[in-house]
Order: sequence, then C-alpha cells, then structure tokens
Amino acid sequence: MIPRVAYTAVFSALLPVALVAWAVRLDTVLALPPYGSITSGVAVAIAGLLLIAAATRDLWVHGGGLPASPFPPKRLVTCGVYRLIAHPIYLGAVLVAVGVSLATRSASGLWIVSPVLALSAIAFVAGFERDFTRRRYGEPPVPLVRLPGETAAPPSAFERAATYLRVFLPWLVLFEAIEYLGVPPDARSIYFEWDRALPVIPWTEGVYAATYPFVLLAPLVAMRSRELRRFALGGIWATAIVIPLYLLLPFIAEAKPVPGDGVWQALMAQERHHDQPVTAFPSFHVVWACLAAQLYATRWPRLRWLWWVFAAAQAVSCVTTGMHAASDVVAGFAIYALVAHREAVWRSLRDGAERLANSWQEFTFGPIRLMSHGLYAGVGTAIAFVVAAALAGSGNVTWLVSMTIAAPVGAALWAQLVEGSPQLLRPYGYFGSVILVTVVAIAAGGAGADAWLLFVSFGIGSCFAYAFGRMRCLVQGCCHGRAAPLFLGIRYEHPLSRVVRLSTLGGVPVHPTQLYSMLWMVLVGLAMLRLWAIAAPLAFIAGAYFVLVGLGRFVEEHFRGEPQTLVIGGLRFYQWLAIAFVIGGAVLTTLGSSSAPGLPPFDPQVLSIAVVIGAIFYAAYGVDFPGSNRRFSRLR
Repeated sequence: MIPRVAYTAVFSALLPVALVAWAVRLDTVLALPPYGSITSGVAVAIAGLLLIAAATRDLWVHGGGLPASPFPPKRLVTCGVYRLIAHPIYLGAVLVAVGVSLATRSASGLWIVSPVLALSAIAFVAGFERDFTRRRYGEPPVPLVRLPGETAAPPSAFERAATYLRVFLPWLVLFEAIEYLGVPPDARSIYFEWDRALPVIPWTEGVYAATYPFVLLAPLVAMRSRELRRFALGGIWATAIVIPLYLLLPFIAEAKPVPGDGVWQALMAQERHHDQPVTAFPSFHVVWACLAAQLYATRWPRLRWLWWVFAAAQAVSCVTTGMHAASDVVAGFAIYALVAHREAVWRSLRDGAERLANSWQEFTFGPIRLMSHGLYAGVGTAIAFVVAAALAGSGNVTWLVSMTIAAPVGAALWAQLVEGSPQLLRPYGYFGSVILVTVVAIAAGGAGADAWLLFVSFGIGSCFAYAFGRMRCLVQGCCHGRAAPLFLGIRYEHPLSRVVRLSTLGGVPVHPTQLYSMLWMVLVGLAMLRLWAIAAPLAFIAGAYFVLVGLGRFVEEHFRGEPQTLVIGGLRFYQWLAIAFVIGGAVLTTLGSSSAPGLPPFDPQVLSIAVVIGAIFYAAYGVDFPGSNRRFSRLR
C-alpha cells in the first residue's frame, strides 16, 4: 500500500506542482514568445482532464485497479476510452499541461515544459511500460485509432480517420508552432542570386494550391491497408526529421512580393499572410506531394506517370510562386527519398554496425596488447577537445585538458564500483565521467574561471566524442543490446567480443544499442550547438543536455542486454540514473547564468594538444596487459 500511495502522490500532486514551478521559473530566465488565451487554454485543459478521468474510471471499473504502471490493474482494460487510444492518461496529462500554458500565456510552459513532458511519456512507454504490459497481459489488442495494418485488406474507416488524427494533426500542430516561434536572430537566406532573380508566375499558384486537396484526399483513395500504412509512416517519419531541421538550421526563404492584381495574386497574398520563412528548408510541400503521388500511383498504377508529373509540377510551382528557394525543393526531394527508402537506409546502417562489431583486431608486443578499436575513443576525444576549445577559447585550454583527463578516470572508478569483476578488470562507466568532470568544472569556478562556460563547451564536445566512441563499444561488445527481431538486430560472431565471451547472445540478433546511442547523441550535440548559436543561457544549455541525454539513455537502457546490470524496482539501475539526469537537468535550466558567447578566434595549437590527448585516450581504451590479473590491467 505504501508504494502505491507514494506513486500516486508523486504523479498526481508532486509532479504537477513541480512542472508549474519549473514553467514559472523558466519564464523569468528565457525570452520566448507567449501564446494562448484563457478560453483556448481552459478548453484544452478540460479535454485533458476529462480524458484522464475517463481512463481512470475504466481502469477502476473494468481493470480492478488505478493508473499506476508499477502496480497495474488486475485485468487488461480494452474497453471505454482504451478502446479508442492506447495511452489516454499520458495524452490527457500533456493536454492539461498545454492547456494551462495557453490559459496563463506561459511561454516556457508551452515551448519547454509541455514538450519535455510529452517526450518523457514517450520515453517511459518505450523504455518500460509497453514491454511490461506485454509480459503481464500478453499482446494487447490494437485500439481503433491506430495506424493501418500491414495487410492487403481495404483500410477501415477508423484507419483512414486515424491517418488524419495521428499523421496530419500532429504535423499541423508542430508546423504551426515552428511558424509562431518566428525568425531566429541568426537567420540566413537560402536563396542563391540566380533563383532570387527568377520571376514570380502568378498562374502557377493554382498548381501550388492544388497540393492541399491532392494530399488531403490521399488517405481516402488507398485500396489496401499496407499502402495507407506506408503513406502514414512516411508522413510520421518526415515530420520527425523535418521539424527538428527547422529548429536546428537557421535557414529561411522569404516569400517574394506578389506582382500585380488578379485572382491568382489574391490567392498568393492570402497564402503569404499565413506563412513564415522559417518552414521553408526543406519544403514540406514537396515531401507531402511525393508521398501522396506514391499512394496515388499504387491506386492507379497505369497513371503512375501522371501522378509523378503532377508532383513534379507542384515542386516547380514552389519556386515559380516565389514561396520557396530552389534549395528548399531539392532538400524536399532528398527528405522524401530518405523517408521512402528508410528500410534500405536502416539496413545499411545496421549492416555497417554489424561489420564493425565483428572487426576486432589486436597486436601483441611482449606483455602489451594493442587493440584497433581503441582508435575510435582516441579520435573521438580529439574531435571533442577541438570542439570544446573552439567554443570556450584558447584561454581555457588548461582547464579543458584537466576535464578531459578527468573523464576516463571518473569512468574507470565508477565502473569498478558498479561493474568491476575478475572478468572485467578495466571497464568504463559514463556516469562516473560526468561526476568527475563536474567536480573539475566546479573547482575551475572556484579558481576564477567561468565554470558554466567550461562545463557547457566540454559537454557539447563530449556529445560527439560519445557518439564516435560508441564505435569502440560496438567492437568491444560492451553496452550491447538484448535479443531483437531480425530486421533490427546485429549478430556478434567474433570470439573476443564481450557479447560472445560473457553472455549467451553470441550469434543471436541483438539490438544495436550502441548505434541507437550514436544517432541520439549526434542529435543532442547539434541541439546544444544550436542553443549556443542563439546565445541561450549557459545554465539552460547544461540543463537541456542532461534532460535530453537522460531521456535517450532511459530508452536505450531498456534495450540493453548486459547481464551484470542491476534491476531495481522493475527498472535497470542506469534507468534510475537517467531519471535523475532529467530531474537534475530541469533544475539546472532554472539557474541564472550568462548567455553563450560568440565564437572566439581559433588557436591552431589546440590541434597539436588534441593529438596528444587522442593518443592518451587510445592507450586508456585500446592498450592493456593480457597476461596480468591486476586491477585495471585488462580491457577484456
């Protein structure tokens, strides 16, 4: 009873109060555009509360329990609101957060707190609840508002409706949100001189505007569920790729002036009235037109040429109406190609990871062994040091060197406490490196240096070191995943890999968790660089780092398969630390600090120091003494 009461108290009282306090404090730290009204906010919040109340009632009446994931109801609930959607309480909570933010016109609540709450819910479902539910109740039935199935049957009315609710609606909300955020302070036009000089042709507005009905009608013409599913997933993936690009890239394309008067000119003026140049590169007009043309072509294959000509005409009209630069169109086609061939792209990444995972090479010279994969750690750290020094300036190189050396020392000490064993004499643990680097940064602040500047610049560089260094983990076999479906998994065959030596997963497809981590950390690093570029407060950047890393690590850890990791309260030990990262990061974002400075002049001597540091890290991660049983002597 006590754990149930504590869980209920945390999520029904403490968490809402903490989120409100976070938003209130952030509103004094950040300058974000407010949006909303009492009417709209109350309506959204009431909708969220009603959804939560209906779901809670269904769990109590039909499931014999309350909404508490670690203490689930006795029976799986598949009726009531759960018949419509799979996770009504999480959706309701996010709606309440958005509604309160709109009603109070809290900019931070709308742009920071609510999105983090949504990402946290997604991470919790992906990193715990989904598999927990399957283990307890079996495979749950698919709700009515679902993506189309992978079948040759005609799509149901619910599947067609779900495409609008789960694909078009989220895209529209996110797209309009980016537009409302406005032009960033460092915006750069994507026009070349030659396409800036191209004339506007008014009548092509008819072709440009035809994209809207062409795309919106596409779900209604699909003949098979699998074809509609491909369209829907393409839209979801395109949204997941392009929306972050709008935030990460400062490119804009201002709409050209409307020439003259007339029907087409009036339509052009109306379109420009609701358009912002920040959602131009890549062109979603092109992406949606291509996705729709693909679906129409499967419905009427004999007219395939017509649909693709029409999509090409819509792409051309993006330029001839003056709404987009040529670069926007090219980028739109590139995004469509990536989305349309996403399975092939993933197979290439997966196969490359598998080849790398089985590429172990070593060379022995007397008592010393040199391992090839240590190079990845050395090169990654050298790159990270250069990035950090470029941001913090040459005057902080000494402290950056100290932080860089502290990272593997902290990682080694941490791993000895958590994972060290007769078989693992020199493991490394990421969380230990964070602790010792933080200690050095605090010491630097006590000595008169800018601790925030050092910590943030080092953290940004470490994102790329972490991503690059995960290649070493692939070869070493550390941080490996658990058994996975064949499409996702990679196989370890090399006898020296930790997967083959220390687990029963040799030759079994396992999640390439190192690859997951690499992709996520590159994204985090780019996000941190973007915050630096727009001169966000350094403390906010540091907090954002911990929040994003924590969310990614929570999900990644769920798919890991290392047998030595402890499980506490249903979560892996490192998942609890990931939760601490998210909470601690949220606190850090509220601390006052100076803004990220402009880039100082780059000192070429940093490159020579980076080479030395890279060599030291190669020795730490790629050189050992295989004949010794002393602590820290062997890497495998």
